[in-house]
Amino acid sequence: MHATHAPAPGTHPLPPGMQAPLPGTEAALLGLAALAVVMIPFLWPLVEHFNAIAHEGAHALVGSVMGFRSTGVKLDIESSGETAWHPKTPVTGPRRTLTRFVGYLGPSGFGLAAAKLIETGRAVSVLWIGTFLLVLLLFLIRKSFGIVSVPAAILLLAVIMHNAHDRLEEIIIYGITWLLLLSGVRVAVAHGAGAGDARNLRATTHIPRLIWALLWMAGTVLAVIIGGKWLVLGS
Repeated sequence: MHATHAPAPGTHPLPPGMQAPLPGTEAALLGLAALAVVMIPFLWPLVEHFNAIAHEGAHALVGSVMGFRSTGVKLDIESSGETAWHPKTPVTGPRRTLTRFVGYLGPSGFGLAAAKLIETGRAVSVLWIGTFLLVLLLFLIRKSFGIVSVPAAILLLAVIMHNAHDRLEEIIIYGITWLLLLSGVRVAVAHGAGAGDARNLRATTHIPRLIWALLWMAGTVLAVIIGGKWLVLGS
């Protein structure tokens, strides 16, 4: 059972099963801690692979919504990935462009959704939804390091849900959310116009790779601003 935090004096009690967001100062400190993790070289590879899972997951999720059928997802130990599609999937068109474009915004998008769930008192839903999406992704994983990393991520979330309660659980959820938001910015900036997705989009739309890179950078930074506001300041 997940207990709810006691409401602050003068506020209305939370409905059963909901959790009050952490105080803004604590949320901000967790954000700074996540930023340090993202910037520390020996910790970054773990976060980068976490980011790659969300990146390829976004390709697969949006592509499926667009009506395409994925034939598999590969995630390499170097944190690179590839989502393959059925041979009859169109090479061009707005739906295909959106499917290619969304990858670098995927981690930020998932982080933004998590921040909104936290801000509305549904922090535990972040773990349940994250587990559900990872299980769906696991069915698409093909021979690659993802066979190890995706089940490990599922197991980690299951352990957190089973063993961490109340404050510790919420701190972990905040940490995951901040890592999604902040890693999105770092990867978008680091890969820039040299990203494989940018080359593919340039080939099919004739829009310069730099434009796509700038859109990714702007989108990920905006997600940090909006998500950070929800986490630190509330609505």
